[in-house]
Amino acid sequence: MNNNANPAILRTLIAYAVIVPLAICIGFLLASVAPASADNSNWVWSILVVINSHPIVWGSIALVLFSPLLLRWHYWLLLVAFNASITIFFMPGQPGLWMLTVALSLGISVLSRMLNNQKHFIRAPQITWPLICILAVVFFTAEMTGGFGLRSFGSDVYGGKKYVMTYAAVAAYFAFTAQRIPPRRAGLAVALFFLGGTTALIGDFSNVMPSSLNFIFLVFPRNIDQSAGSELGVTRFSGAAMASPLIISYMLARYGIRGIFISGRPWRLVAFIAFMLLGFLGGYRGGFILIGMTFLIQFYLEKLHRTVLLPALVLTGALAMLVMIPLASKLPFTFQRELSFLPLPVDSMARQSADATLEWRFEMWRALLPQVPEYLLLGKGYGFSSLDFQYMGDDSAFRSVDPSQQGLALSGDYHNGWLSVIITFGIWGIAATLWFFVAGWRALYDNCRYGDPNLKTVNCFLLASFLARILMFMTVSGSGLHSDLLAFVGMLGLSISLNGGIRRPSDVPVQTEAQTLIPARPRLLPFYQP
Repeated sequence: MNNNANPAILRTLIAYAVIVPLAICIGFLLASVAPASADNSNWVWSILVVINSHPIVWGSIALVLFSPLLLRWHYWLLLVAFNASITIFFMPGQPGLWMLTVALSLGISVLSRMLNNQKHFIRAPQITWPLICILAVVFFTAEMTGGFGLRSFGSDVYGGKKYVMTYAAVAAYFAFTAQRIPPRRAGLAVALFFLGGTTALIGDFSNVMPSSLNFIFLVFPRNIDQSAGSELGVTRFSGAAMASPLIISYMLARYGIRGIFISGRPWRLVAFIAFMLLGFLGGYRGGFILIGMTFLIQFYLEKLHRTVLLPALVLTGALAMLVMIPLASKLPFTFQRELSFLPLPVDSMARQSADATLEWRFEMWRALLPQVPEYLLLGKGYGFSSLDFQYMGDDSAFRSVDPSQQGLALSGDYHNGWLSVIITFGIWGIAATLWFFVAGWRALYDNCRYGDPNLKTVNCFLLASFLARILMFMTVSGSGLHSDLLAFVGMLGLSISLNGGIRRPSDVPVQTEAQTLIPARPRLLPFYQP
């Protein structure tokens, strides 16, 4: 027998050894479950019913079938899924796709490291130690306050999913730093990371889709109530509010402010304004403020305050405010609500709707502040009982008699980062979080200053976005460490993977006298050319 044919024959035998048992198993499962859904005319829905009936079995089958693709493309799948709004509907608790991809990608990377000594994780101990400290604080608090109860697995304690999300967020950082992104693929990686969030837009179409396509929203969660309408400018589309900042972030990371405003390509500016207006369909001020702060910080980092662009933008902003004064009350409701924090004469209903959300925040904070000393040494953790759960609901923040006992307060979503950390994890959580913020800022600053010139734009954006999110976390938009930590580690992991670690002054090439007199034109990647 020809030895060259042996590997092909071996691969064929292995394929048959896997496919034949799987085919038998799938046929048996379909035969046992299909009659229950035979009266459903939608064959796609029938398949989903079958999958949902044996989630663990079907998940294992899918994992086996797609294992060759996962082994090859797991890292890129992680980038796509990280900001995607996709749920795994057939798993207990319906976790997000990002959690599964983090577990798979990190597991494959660890296995590759065990089999190949030449593969190494990118070392960044400045970030690793604060994250380990956060994990230790979370674990100790959970053990001292009732453990990791998961209601989806039959526990009487709620809140365990937030512990899982915190651990998964830390695992995501190590999954990102398992390998370096090749410089020639930097543009693709940034696009996949941010534009995966456009999947949130699908959930906004839940009320206009025909009933035969309802199975789509098992994977892409609905963003609006089914009983509510879908009137443009009146209905608050949460998917648009989530997707808009991510698309704008991609533009700022790819082109920078300089490349958008003064590149000689007006379509970029038109697209930037259009995607900004897309976020106004949600009526959430937080996303608009976050993008605004990121824009100002990046404007400074790109040293554009020393150019003619500064007075031009100031003048344009002043003129826009003057034009908006007579038009503000005629804008759609969601637009007025998003602009209500500005000194504009918006409609009283939009102003009242926006002010009400601030008022219940202030009432909740005033009720919770006296409890801070009680939790200084040992936080309350994320767990809460089934009795507390009955007070929760979509409008519990507005109908609760005691602001400290409303649904958001009981679940630990205080809409203020410091309160969320100190009440949940005590002073130790504050110390670990501050350490992480300082270390993260320093790492992103070093990469921005000493990193590859071809990565200057994206490094500046990641630093600006990190600082803006810290400011939001410290004020009125910090939902909790379990959710905000994910955004922070995503930016840090992406930066370290793009730059191959944390850059130092020694990484900056020293120019010779000849290079100083006749500087060579840097060879820029097409991705970073303005």
